[in-house]
Amino acid sequence: MATIEIDDDVYEALQLPEGERSSAMKQELAVSLYARGVLSFGKARALADLSKREFHELLGEREITRHYGKQELEEDLDYAE
Repeated sequence: MATIEIDDDVYEALQLPEGERSSAMKQELAVSLYARGVLSFGKARALADLSKREFHELLGEREITRHYGKQELEEDLDYAE
């Protein structure tokens, strides 16, 4: 597992309860990388530690269009089997 270092001052400045900071940061990173096309839906969802439905809902709340390419089609077909 990789680790991202965040300066303590920045981490403490997050206006979120301590118990929500890590998951919120993972979700923000996942959404951003997905929106930029850097991560697939499946990998971004895994980074965010959300179910498919939850990640779909998060993308919808952020008004981020779902990318749907060959890799996503293959993931959906595997899931359907």
